Amino acid sequence: MENNAKSLTVGKITSVFGVKGWVKIYSYTSPIENIFDYQPWTVKTPQGDKAVEVDQWQRHGKGLIAHLKGVDDRDIAQTYCQSDCVVANSQLPPLDEGEYYWSQLIGLHVVSEYSGERQLLGKVQRLVETGANDVLVVRGCKGSIDERERLIPFVPEQYILNVDIAVGEMLIDWDPEF
Repeated sequence: MENNAKSLTVGKITSVFGVKGWVKIYSYTSPIENIFDYQPWTVKTPQGDKAVEVDQWQRHGKGLIAHLKGVDDRDIAQTYCQSDCVVANSQLPPLDEGEYYWSQLIGLHVVSEYSGERQLLGKVQRLVETGANDVLVVRGCKGSIDERERLIPFVPEQYILNVDIAVGEMLIDWDPEF
C-alpha cells in the first residue's frame, strides 16, 4: 500500500467487466468492501490524475466489481485499468490512541531496546496479517546493525514499547540476535 503524507492507495482498478463500463477492483482495505467508504478516489492513469466516484458496486466471486459514475462504455472504462485508487488521508476515520494504519508504520525506523541497549534493526518494509497478530517485516537499512530481514510480532505492550509517527521511529523490546 503506497502512501505519502497526504494520501493513501486503497486499491487498484484491474480490468473491465462487461460492456457497460463496469470494472474489477482489487481492494487493499480490510474488509475489502471498505474501499467504497472512501470516495471520491483519485485514479492515477497514464493520462494523469482523475477524480472518480463509484455509483454501484457488488461482490463478484472473491473480488469486487464497480461502476464508475458517468462511465457507461467498455472502451472508456479500459482507460482506468491498472490504475491505483488513491484517497486523501483526511478521508480516513480517526483512530483511537495507540492504533495505527499500516501505511503509517511502513518506513519507520525500528530501534530495539533489548537489555537496555538501543540498536537500530532497520525499517518497516511491510506488515503481514496472521491469525494471531500482525507481523512487521523489518529489513536492515543504512546505520542498522546488519542487513537481515526480521519478522517481529506487532504486539503492543509485549514487544512494541512506543510508536512515534512524527519522529519516524518505533521502539521495541526484541532480541537483535533473533
